[in-house]
Amino acid sequence: MSEARSSHFDSQGRAQMVDVGDKAVTHREAIARGSIRLSADAFQAVVEGSAKKGDVLGVARIAGIQAAKRTGEWIPLCHPLALESVEIEFQPDRAGPSIGIQARTRITAKTGVEMEAMLAVSAAALTIYDMCKSIDRGMVIGDICLVHKSGGKSGTWER
Repeated sequence: MSEARSSHFDSQGRAQMVDVGDKAVTHREAIARGSIRLSADAFQAVVEGSAKKGDVLGVARIAGIQAAKRTGEWIPLCHPLALESVEIEFQPDRAGPSIGIQARTRITAKTGVEMEAMLAVSAAALTIYDMCKSIDRGMVIGDICLVHKSGGKSGTWER
């Protein structure tokens, strides 16, 4: 096994949380993106704020922030982190029609916040789906990926 692959496994091959005790505390940031494709009717309801369940993007923003804060409870080997900042942005694209979702997470710590950013995008997209499923059950969530990370021993990475 390579060093990167084996960090979540002990010498007997059992899953373990990575020991970050000796790592340096640095400022860390991650940006993730994804999207949700939806029907023209559902898109219109989202951007006009006329969905039956209310302010779709406002609720999705809160869901993304809440999910990022609880990543350690969802992803088994993630460390629970006290995030310093979570920002969620939406980019409606009428041509899609789709809603682009971006999450930026920040912390000063011994471990990174990539999973927190990706979970924030996922939760925001799922919330949009939940709030619009009475209009369109055929929505498609996709393209969730890390686009930037900085801080820590490995430095900056860009997609």
